[in-house]
Amino acid sequence: MLRPALLLSLFLTAQAGAQTLLPLDSRPATRVLPALIAGLAGGTPHVPPALLLGNAAQEANPALLAAWLNTQSTAGPLIVALDALAYGGLVQSRTSPLTASAALARLEPLREWHTRTGQPIYAFITLPREPDATDRARNLAVARAMLDWAQAGIFAALDITWDDALPGSPAPAEGAALAGEAAARGLTNVRVYPGADEVLSMLVARALAPQEKTVRVEYSDPVAAEKVIRYEGIPLTRSAANHAAGSGFTVVDSAVDTTEADLTLYVFNGGDPRQAALRVSALLRRGPVAVADVERVNLGNSRLWADLTTLRQHANLRALATWGTPGNNLGSALAHARLSLNGADPVRQDALLAREYTNDVIYSSELRAALRKAVPEKELDTPKGQAALLRLAQDYFPLRVGNAYMLNDAVLPWGRSFEWDFDLKAR
Repeated sequence: MLRPALLLSLFLTAQAGAQTLLPLDSRPATRVLPALIAGLAGGTPHVPPALLLGNAAQEANPALLAAWLNTQSTAGPLIVALDALAYGGLVQSRTSPLTASAALARLEPLREWHTRTGQPIYAFITLPREPDATDRARNLAVARAMLDWAQAGIFAALDITWDDALPGSPAPAEGAALAGEAAARGLTNVRVYPGADEVLSMLVARALAPQEKTVRVEYSDPVAAEKVIRYEGIPLTRSAANHAAGSGFTVVDSAVDTTEADLTLYVFNGGDPRQAALRVSALLRRGPVAVADVERVNLGNSRLWADLTTLRQHANLRALATWGTPGNNLGSALAHARLSLNGADPVRQDALLAREYTNDVIYSSELRAALRKAVPEKELDTPKGQAALLRLAQDYFPLRVGNAYMLNDAVLPWGRSFEWDFDLKAR
């Protein structure tokens, strides 16, 4: 339980700023990455301390989050993961015993915030994955109620997404039904598509960079890109289009439109990684490029990134992602790239690229496996696990992107090997 003095200090640390983020939970992918993307142009986005947000074992306290929100600046938009308030986090959204009316009551502070400030709210809510969900009807009812809020103008944008839809999941059909309802009501501020961890970053891009930008998507294996991908239940090409639109891009077809796009998203989905690296290098000579490596889930292609690093092209990308599912990678790469095209501070841009490379290429592709080999999973949340993490990680530094970076610290915030958090310091 948080001490009163600590709570007071957390609430009184509000600073003047342009946007407030209320993340899905305390994981670095959902809390740290969206904030770094939001801060690319300068300033410090307001984000709750990690201990106010949910984790794998403990839900966030909605009353504390609402109290924190009421101390923040009202000079800009609120970008919010509704599951954090309604259920206490993504994990809890699957198993919470709350009724729909109780979950909706937890969301009322958002309606009050909008009425009080007049500022826009960019929000998303998820349809839970199977077989974890214990009350799908409840989650669906809450999501449907959010359509009413969107229609009433409480939300400037509402994204309804579904999480990890393996074969047999009812989520795609639920999403299609909600999309049909939104269309029947003429709700142009509602989008429905597969996604979860990446969505707050995408809403950040839409909220903070509303100017129209175009993207051309190129695949290393165009034939395979037409096939249905795991966790989403739709083809990769459609997922890329969803995430591009959700990040504020208009997709252009090079076969039809000869105008050069503002960004090329290169999607590595299989094939020869060396040829892919050479192709990325050629594309960079034409204009801005971001790379999403989706060949495998939670694991980058080491050959691709080794070749891009040898060519020194990883430092020239607008964004890179290979840390999660295809949708995770597409969304986070596009969101970062969208803000990078909007007058990003070059020092912050290089630091964010360094963080992405450290997390997605070093940790996800190599260091995690070494850590699991050195320490059993059940012992990771111990001093032994922490010491092994730091010892193994230091072998990969210094890291040079544009600047050179050293690893200042590293932790396993959820006590498991799936994700880590770390601090890089430019030399």
